[in-house]
Amino acid sequence: MTAEKSDTGSNVKVVGLLAMGLTLIMIGLGLLPSPYANGFAGHWAAFPIASIFGGIVLAVVGLLALSKGHLYWGSAFTSYGAFFLVWASTLTSYNSLGGGPFAGVFSYGLAGFTFVFLLMTLTYLVSSLKHGWMAFFLFLFFFVSFVLWLSEYWTIGAGNSVSKGMEWATGGLTILTGLLAWYMATAHLTNTTYGKKFLPG
Repeated sequence: MTAEKSDTGSNVKVVGLLAMGLTLIMIGLGLLPSPYANGFAGHWAAFPIASIFGGIVLAVVGLLALSKGHLYWGSAFTSYGAFFLVWASTLTSYNSLGGGPFAGVFSYGLAGFTFVFLLMTLTYLVSSLKHGWMAFFLFLFFFVSFVLWLSEYWTIGAGNSVSKGMEWATGGLTILTGLLAWYMATAHLTNTTYGKKFLPG
């Protein structure tokens, strides 16, 4: 059995991390409390980037990484590419059926959807330390973000209001997760370009 190749040999890692990070930042902005999320209500601004950059591009990047023998990042990029595509499709249907973002008992369906991808994130979190501390914190933050998303959807499904503190925590951590992925991409590209460890990561 052929061993997985080193992460440092992956030329697609930069694009994959950028696609993941920038998409998460856009989603996180829509999760902040009003009035900060007003311009992103219903995640309308995140749908294009989630569908094209976070979805299609990330999935293609993942498949390319897998074809080069990069099992971990290839699997992660392909999985999250599929996640962002499904997320955009699910939220589009939810906004139509529920009469608006985060409305009514349809939130229980979103809670179930979130739980499934929470489990997927746990799969990558378990092996993340093998790929460095940055990868560990990336998937740890992503995992906790899913926990917070799940809590919000479940709360709304039960007919209760989500506190502004919870909205700040959910949106803020989602943005932080995206910024970490963006930084990892920047560090990887910079260090590869200069041929030395110019930025930690």
